[in-house]
Amino acid sequence: MAPEAKPAQPVSGQVMIEARGLSKFYGPFAAVKDVSFSVPRGQVAAFLGPNGAGKSTTMKLLTGFLAPSEGQAVIGGHPVETDRLAASRLIGYLPENGPLYNEMTPWGILKYLGQARGLSGDELSRRMDFVIDKCALGGVLGKAIGKLSRGYRQRVGMAQALLHDPDILILDEPTSGLDPNQVHEVRQLIRSLGETKTILLSTHILQEVKAVCSRVILIHESRIVFDGPVAGVAAEGKNMEQRFRELTAA
Repeated sequence: MAPEAKPAQPVSGQVMIEARGLSKFYGPFAAVKDVSFSVPRGQVAAFLGPNGAGKSTTMKLLTGFLAPSEGQAVIGGHPVETDRLAASRLIGYLPENGPLYNEMTPWGILKYLGQARGLSGDELSRRMDFVIDKCALGGVLGKAIGKLSRGYRQRVGMAQALLHDPDILILDEPTSGLDPNQVHEVRQLIRSLGETKTILLSTHILQEVKAVCSRVILIHESRIVFDGPVAGVAAEGKNMEQRFRELTAA
């Protein structure tokens, strides 16, 4: 098992995402164990780890979809457990294989979710036009979501995460199911959004980390084992793939 790493010092700026000793237990099984890190405004941080390491569980704890067994999640200064509504207003969340209403159309679900977020009138129309354009949904707006390809469903999920123009984006495998052209477009979008927003991005694609992220938080066996700049993952003359395997070796 790789040694546990000390969290990197956050760069200057307001802390927008903070995990304080987060743990989640299911009986004797620890899905996440004492996870701590913070992400400042304007940073795009990659959240890496093997399958089953605890990435998705941590994201669900940060967004309030799960309650922690121990520790605290804080979003934009708001403790999620005690001030969830205020925290949720700041977050756009794309879960892996996120739940969508299969019988609804992309247009219908965006309008519904926008209204649920308190958008209306010209503001709702403007935000819908923006996410439809950015996520290239114009050709499928009237088609049932259940009949869309995986790639289009993923784009609908990204669109709903962006709809209310949140300060924080928590994205679980955002390019899953996309073709190479779509992957390129989503990476460009993430880079541009990262200039003003805080982004925590889970991915299995190391090339994606190099393309859009400035920092890596690596989790293995439910604990953080590396937290630092992207260049630091490939230290000691080893490439990122070699270091990933080394840090996540049993």
